[in-house]
Amino acid sequence: MTVELGLNEEPDHGRCSVIVNDLVIAGWTGRDVESLEKHIRELEEVGVPRPASIPCFYRVSADRISTAAGVQCLGNESSGEVEFVLYGTEDGMLIGVGSDHTDRKVETYSVAVSKQMCAKPVSSKAWRYDEVADHFDELLLRSRISENGVETLYQDGSVSAMRRPEELIDLRFDGAAELPAGTAMFCGTLAAIGGVRPADRFEGEIEDPVLKRKISFGYSVETLPVVT
Repeated sequence: MTVELGLNEEPDHGRCSVIVNDLVIAGWTGRDVESLEKHIRELEEVGVPRPASIPCFYRVSADRISTAAGVQCLGNESSGEVEFVLYGTEDGMLIGVGSDHTDRKVETYSVAVSKQMCAKPVSSKAWRYDEVADHFDELLLRSRISENGVETLYQDGSVSAMRRPEELIDLRFDGAAELPAGTAMFCGTLAAIGGVRPADRFEGEIEDPVLKRKISFGYSVETLPVVT
């Protein structure tokens, strides 16, 4: 799978063809373990199984990643969540933003299967990770959804709520210092304002207030009928 990304710190948004052979969704990546445990218990009460480990890493088909402007999902019980996304390349890591769009009904009986059910939209632009590494915790994530034509703030907060990339990479790849070339990793999300719910459209962004720049993306959601 090849993802075409614009590196928007370079003149004319220099293009980069990123090979993705291994797509990983990191879950339960919160730094506050006590709050994380509370959230796990809450989800258990509504039928979502406890993760086997914290954090945990789900392998998803590489062809699920997409820069398309829309996704098609079976039924109306899926939703997006904004995450920072890392890419391993031969020239070093890149960071962008994406949505771990997930089937919430399937999630109640298998988180792994729910991750595989939906496309994983990502931004068509990225930054070189070494440009933000020294102020990583100051990066901001934000998402908005459209419900019946009304845009609503859905998520808003700092990446400091999640574990740093270096820690996640170390845990997933047995002490590696950088994400291996050919790998992309979604790295965790923020709580949804007003609760997790489906929407007609999802928009997300990552903001760098230090270098005063932002990467945004968005996609529409087409619901396919469930035929029994």
